[in-house]
Amino acid sequence: MRPWFAFDRLDRYALRLIAGPLALALLALLLAQLLERLLRLFDLAASAGAPPSIVLVMAATLVPHYLGLALPMAFTAAIFMAAARMCDDNELDVMLVTGRSIARITAPYFVLAVLLAMFSLYLYGQLQPMARYGYNVVVNRVLQTGWDSRVEENRFVDIGHGVTFTAEVIEPDGRSLRGVFMERRGAHSEDVLTAARGRLVPTPDGLRMRFEDGLVLRVSEGTKEDGAAVSLSRFVQGATDRDFSPKAEPLAERGGSVRELTLAELWHTMHQNGYQTKPAAEFHNRLARACIFPFLPLLALPLGMASKRGRRTPGVVFATVALLSLDHAIQLGASLGQSGRLPPAAAVWTPFVVFAVLSVWIFRSSLAWPGDNPVLRAVMAIEALIDRTRTRARRRAPRSP
Repeated sequence: MRPWFAFDRLDRYALRLIAGPLALALLALLLAQLLERLLRLFDLAASAGAPPSIVLVMAATLVPHYLGLALPMAFTAAIFMAAARMCDDNELDVMLVTGRSIARITAPYFVLAVLLAMFSLYLYGQLQPMARYGYNVVVNRVLQTGWDSRVEENRFVDIGHGVTFTAEVIEPDGRSLRGVFMERRGAHSEDVLTAARGRLVPTPDGLRMRFEDGLVLRVSEGTKEDGAAVSLSRFVQGATDRDFSPKAEPLAERGGSVRELTLAELWHTMHQNGYQTKPAAEFHNRLARACIFPFLPLLALPLGMASKRGRRTPGVVFATVALLSLDHAIQLGASLGQSGRLPPAAAVWTPFVVFAVLSVWIFRSSLAWPGDNPVLRAVMAIEALIDRTRTRARRRAPRSP
């Protein structure tokens, strides 16, 4: 006799039903979140004078964060759509007639949920902290790219190595300059350069300045007998070997924020010098989010097996509100735990337990009659109450003669 959890054709078919909707929902949610963020990233790159290609790098570092937000919602929506299709094609009735229980139908989705929970544990615990720090590194590099956007006209700027630089006019592109003045002090000489026009040109070795129509005054130290040597030269076009690329300010090492720590690092930090509430709240926050997945099939499958197509809308609304409420409740609990107002574990796991109990109750209530669930019964009761109220109002309304 085969064990109940051995996968058969129906299990593989159920997983095939969920594969397409899961990929589509996940892609749609990711794009919706990234497109909103891309607008701000383009504004950041444009204001800093960075190339547009850097926006793709920043967006790539944000994918793990948005993936963690989109995965629970996409998984729930995919199960809901798979259950609705089985009901519409009467496949659910055939399975039940052959002796397959609702719990057995849920088994492949539950196994997939456990696998997603393990992946989410890696996603929340390892990948997201590294990607978050990588995002901060890229943003810091972007902010240091466009030095010209922070240089005011007719202001002397020390760009290092004894070089002082200024320009009378900086064009809107930030690379074309007019009225250029540059002074370079060496160990035994001093160069003063003036040019009518200048242009910053990116090269493999960094940013180089090209000049047009300028003068170079060089003062070199000589012997006591000869004195200083002064030379003056004019040029039509010239360039400097000085790298004008901004020197990025060093970014603090990863771990300055608890959100940049991995789960193992959070566990170690929260037990250092007594119990630390901030890393503890972040640790429980990530762990609770990863443990949500096994309860999602218990919530989504009964709501998707509504007996009437018109009755599925309340299930969709309820599932969406439940997931959003859980997300905000866990986030609020983590904030209260970090501030020390509540114990971190209790503040984070209380809304999780409420959601888990609610999911199990809805699932158990639908075992006796597939398609029937407490949400549908509550909606029908409200509709019946509204109909009775309208009927009484019509009866009491005075009839026109």
